[in-house]
Amino acid sequence: MNNEAALAIDLGGTELRAALVDRDGKILAFAAVPTQAQAGPDVVIGQIEALAATVHAEAPALAIVGVGVGAPGPLDPLAGIAVGPPTLAGWLDVPLADILERRLGLPVRLENDANAAALGEWRFGAGHGARSLVFVTVSTGIGGGVVVDGRILHGRRGLAAEIGHMTITNEGERCMCGVVGCFEAIASGTALGRRANAATAPWDGSALRRLSANGEVTGRHVVEAARLQDELALALLEEEARWLGIGFTNLLHLYSPDVLVVGGGIANGLDLMAPAIEATIRQRAMRAYRDVPVVQAQLGRHAGLVGAASLVLFDDGGTLAARMPVGPSTYPDARRDFNG
Repeated sequence: MNNEAALAIDLGGTELRAALVDRDGKILAFAAVPTQAQAGPDVVIGQIEALAATVHAEAPALAIVGVGVGAPGPLDPLAGIAVGPPTLAGWLDVPLADILERRLGLPVRLENDANAAALGEWRFGAGHGARSLVFVTVSTGIGGGVVVDGRILHGRRGLAAEIGHMTITNEGERCMCGVVGCFEAIASGTALGRRANAATAPWDGSALRRLSANGEVTGRHVVEAARLQDELALALLEEEARWLGIGFTNLLHLYSPDVLVVGGGIANGLDLMAPAIEATIRQRAMRAYRDVPVVQAQLGRHAGLVGAASLVLFDDGGTLAARMPVGPSTYPDARRDFNG
C-alpha cells in the first residue's frame, strides 16, 4: 500500500527524535525533544509514546506498519533489550522492544543507532546499490556499522563493529573506555578539538580562537578554519586524516566492503582530508584493498531514522516486511491499535 509508513525512533542521550518514513526513505513527519536521559527508562519511554502520537497526528492518514528504534549500545537487537547504554541513566536490561510493542500495539525492531545509520546509508544513501558497506561516524566519538549482502553484521549479542575501540596506537589520550590508543580517542571530533585547544590559547588572535569566540575549540571550528586556508587548521586536519586513514585501512582489511561511508560532523571536512586519507590507505593497505571508495554520507542526521524505519519496512532480503501480530497489552495505558 502506498500509504504505509514506519514509525522511526532515534533515541539519543541528548535528543529524542521521531519520524514517519515511507518505503522510499522519505520523511513524512518529524518531531524531536530533549531526552530526559537522567530521569530513568519509564520517563523516556513516556517521551517516546508522546512523540509517536505527535508525528502520527501530522499524518493521520498513514497506516503505520511497525516501529524501528535506533538506540545507543550495548543492546541485544534479537531480544530487543537495552543492555546498559552509558548515556541513559538507569537503563539496565530494559526490554524496550517488548514494552513499546505493548504500549503502541505495533511490532517493534530495536537496533544499535550506528547500525541503523549504516542500514539507512546502504539502502537509501551513499551506499545505495552496493552489496556491502562499512559506515563510520566521526563526531563526539567514533561509531560504525557494517552491512554485508544486505544484512547488518551483528556478531555475538549484537556487539560487532564497535570500531571506535580498535587499538590503532599505544600512545595518546586515554579513551573513555579506560584504554589508551582507541581509534575514538585519537581520531574523533573530540580528539581533533583537543589537539586544536592544545595548540592555541584564548585571545591569541588565531583563526581557531576567533571562530570559537575565544572559547573551547571544536572539530567543527577546525574544519571551518581550514576552509579559510588557516595553516594551523590545515595541519591539524592533515594529522586527523592520517589517523582516519590508519583506522580505515584496518576496516578495509577486516570487512572488504564495496564502499566506506563517512558520516558525523567531521565528515563535513572529508573533501579537505581526502588526499591524505587516500595516501595513507595507499601506503598501508594491501593492493587489493586500495581501490575501495571512501565517500561522505548522504542522509545527514536522518540516516539513523531512515535506517530504523527500514528495519520494519523491509525484511533481510530487501522486500516489504510482513506485519507481525502483537499480543494483548498488560499495560493499562497501552494503545491496542495505534492506527485507530
